[in-house]
Amino acid sequence: MNKKTIGFLLEIFPLAVFFIGNSRAHEIFAIDRSENIYYATGAFMITLIIALTARWIMDKKIAIMPIITLFIVLIFGGLTLYLHDDLFIKLKPTIVNLLFAFILLGGLLFGKSLITHVMGPFLKLDDIGWRKLTLMWGLFFVCLAGINEFMWRNFSTDIWVDFKVFGIMPLTIVFSMVSMIFVNKHLIQDEDTE
Repeated sequence: MNKKTIGFLLEIFPLAVFFIGNSRAHEIFAIDRSENIYYATGAFMITLIIALTARWIMDKKIAIMPIITLFIVLIFGGLTLYLHDDLFIKLKPTIVNLLFAFILLGGLLFGKSLITHVMGPFLKLDDIGWRKLTLMWGLFFVCLAGINEFMWRNFSTDIWVDFKVFGIMPLTIVFSMVSMIFVNKHLIQDEDTE
């Protein structure tokens, strides 16, 4: 198995555990079904730590976004478990997405395309391309926050978890592909050395 495949599996592993915990914890631990979200949250926190540790062992580094996400998951997951209130884990995606949007869009206000720190090693764009990509991702994060708010406020916890697991990742993949269409003309080709 190559590094990219392992990296992808490490990203979806905590989400898969969260989904399974929310749908099956009552069967495994003989608890009331309404308690599933708390078992799922605890399992999500543990598996996220395991996944990031494995990523660090594999790459000897971790990107800043997963570290920020872990920090917020530990805070809001901890509050969910300590206060026995699932509101906090439901707010976590909203806060993470708004934080990323604030960082990206705030950077643009100061003339900085901060997305280059994440995508720079994989993508070569001119300045206009980086600004466009930063703006697009910043607005996308705002949209994800809004969608999360709509989902948890209007649907059951189970439907919210299903959407978090099976909706957000496909949306992000589709958005990634569409965003590349818009910045394609800003790609910088590597010049051949003479």
